[in-house]
Amino acid sequence: MIFRQLFDSVSGTYTYLIASRRGGEALIIDPVLEKVERYMQLVRELDLKLVKAVDTHLHADHITGLGALRDQTHCITVMGEQTKADVVAMRVSEGDRVGIEGISLDVLYTPGHTDDSYSYLMGDRIFTGDTLLIRGTGRTDFQNGDPRAQYDSIFNKLLRLPEETLLFPAHDYKGDTVSTIGEEKRFNPRLQVKSIDEYVDLMNNLHLPNPKMMDVAVPANIHIGLHQEEIARKGWAVSAKDALGLRGRADVVIVDLREKSERERHGVIPGALHAPYADLQENLSEGGMLHELAVATGKRVLFYCAFGERSAMAVQAAQDAGVGTACHIEGGIDAWKKAGGVVGE
Repeated sequence: MIFRQLFDSVSGTYTYLIASRRGGEALIIDPVLEKVERYMQLVRELDLKLVKAVDTHLHADHITGLGALRDQTHCITVMGEQTKADVVAMRVSEGDRVGIEGISLDVLYTPGHTDDSYSYLMGDRIFTGDTLLIRGTGRTDFQNGDPRAQYDSIFNKLLRLPEETLLFPAHDYKGDTVSTIGEEKRFNPRLQVKSIDEYVDLMNNLHLPNPKMMDVAVPANIHIGLHQEEIARKGWAVSAKDALGLRGRADVVIVDLREKSERERHGVIPGALHAPYADLQENLSEGGMLHELAVATGKRVLFYCAFGERSAMAVQAAQDAGVGTACHIEGGIDAWKKAGGVVGE
């Protein structure tokens, strides 16, 4: 397995690049905007294909690299379903899995630092974001932070993992790079409390200054969505309301780009063809399923995903591949449902 821990000294942020093998698919956790070119250099050196970029929560101390990485690699952006970010391609919740070739991360909802904080468990290691730090815990005094929720996340989820589980946080300010669940149980001073009320009192009396970048980072990190207006300006977008009238037409094929787990959880547009975004280039190349379908039938290809981000990128890729009938449903199945569209299992 390829595992790289990268550090941004300005914000004290750790970023993790993970792949099962050289030349394979990769994902990145908590990227920092100013370090994107370094990440891309490493991706090229290791001959990796970046397919997913994950933020553990909406950061207040740095601007995320999610949008820049998506624009450069067409990767899938991932955050928790509670996030206030305007558009991310995939929103996850407790019990979901984030997978790439040879790697699977179990999703744990661990609010408290923020209300959209998640941790990701991968075998013998856990990526805890700012929920549980090395000899510390994330502050709970902004972005709907809640010390009671954090206590529950830490004591009733994270600390119940095997003690030998390696702990990799999103931040450290002392130079520590890794700990274990067992170490934190024994040596983390904030975890030596006797009750939830004692923990709440401790966290409510830290009196910390706001992060220096907070006023810049939070608004920037909320507005990371792919600007779908350009796709619409080119005439390649269909509103959800208009898409309702296209379902079932003989000259239209609706294509679902989401992953199997998303389809099972959120339902599907009945009659849609399933062609996961991860296989898009293969499907659009000459001889590929979507390319041949469009060429052989002349049907209009109507992509959709969760919120319109993947489908917008798919439209551009399809047009570039010569599939001139391609367009997408703005806002994805989320907009489809809000427009009263039928959803099946």
